[in-house]
Amino acid sequence: MTRCERVKAAIAHRESDRIPSCIHLAGDGKQAYSQRLYEKYTDANLRKLVDEKKISWEHAMYYGMGNHVLTVSCPWWSWFQVPAEYFAEETPDYLPKTIGTGSYGAFAETVRNLKEYTDAYVLVTIWGSHFEKANFARGIENFLADMAGDPEYAQRMLDFIIRKNMVMLENIIYTPGIDGILLGSDWGSQRDLLMSPESWRKMIKPGEQKEYDLLHEAGIDVWLHSCGDIRKIFPDITGMGVDVLNPVQPECMDIYELKDNYGDRITFWGGISTQQTLPYGTPEEVAEETRKVAGYLAKNGGFITAPAQEIQADVPFENLCALIDTAAEL
Repeated sequence: MTRCERVKAAIAHRESDRIPSCIHLAGDGKQAYSQRLYEKYTDANLRKLVDEKKISWEHAMYYGMGNHVLTVSCPWWSWFQVPAEYFAEETPDYLPKTIGTGSYGAFAETVRNLKEYTDAYVLVTIWGSHFEKANFARGIENFLADMAGDPEYAQRMLDFIIRKNMVMLENIIYTPGIDGILLGSDWGSQRDLLMSPESWRKMIKPGEQKEYDLLHEAGIDVWLHSCGDIRKIFPDITGMGVDVLNPVQPECMDIYELKDNYGDRITFWGGISTQQTLPYGTPEEVAEETRKVAGYLAKNGGFITAPAQEIQADVPFENLCALIDTAAEL
C-alpha cells in the first residue's frame, strides 16, 4: 500500500499493512532538530529531489522521517492593520479590514509536485480558521466576553469569518491532488470547553458545518484541530462529519475511552504525551507508550500515530528518534 492509501484506510476505519504516522515539529523544535533529522532520515533520492527543487527541504525531512501525511499552506486571508482600540475591552461597532495572502500558482505547484514525487497524503492546513480568527482580532479574553456580553456582535464577527472562509475554500478545493483540509480552532482548555456547549452549538457549530459540507461535496476529507478537553461536544463533532481529529491530548481526555465511544466514527491523530513521556521519559518509555497508544487506538483502523502536540525543543533528540523509529515499525 502507498502512504496515502494507508491514511485513507485509517479514515475509512479499515486496518492496513501498517499504521500511518504523521509527526511534526513546533517552531523551536524545528530550530533545534531539523538539520539533525534531515541528516539522519533523508536518503540520496530525497536529497536529489530537494536539489532539483522538486520538493522542499522540509517536506523531504518529514517524508524521510516516515510521515504518511505531508502538509501544505494555502492562499488565505488575514486581518489588515487592526487598530489598537480593537483590543480594548469595549465591544467595537465595526469589523476590521482584511487582506488576502499567498499565491494560488505556487500552492498548486507544491501540491502537484508532492503528488508526483511522493506517495503521501496531501493535507492543506488552515490554522486558526474560525473562533481563533476572532481571537486574533480582539484577544481571547475580550472575544469570550463578547460571546457572553454582546452575542450579537460576536455572531456578526463569526459569520463574517465564515463568509470569508467559504470564498477562500471555494477557490482551492478543486486543486488537483488535495486529499484533505484541516480547519483549526482551539475550543478547549486543559479542563473543559472555553465556552458552554450551548454557546458553541449556537454560535460556532453552524459555520463549521457549512465548511465541512463544502469540503465533503468536493470529495475532500475534513480534518479538525482543537486543543484541550472538548468531550462535551464530541457527539456534535462526530455527527457533523469530521473525519480526523487532532491533537487528542491524553492529559486532557481519556483517549482510550474516546476510542471505545467514538472510534468507529472518527479517526484520531495524536495521543502520545507531549507533557510527560516525550519530554521527561526515556527512549524506552517513549517506545512503550507509542506501541500502547497505537495498538489500542488503531484497532479497526481510525488512528494516525503522532504526539499529542508538535514536538518542542524540550523533547530530547533521542526520545524524538524513539518515537519516529517505533512509529515506523507499527
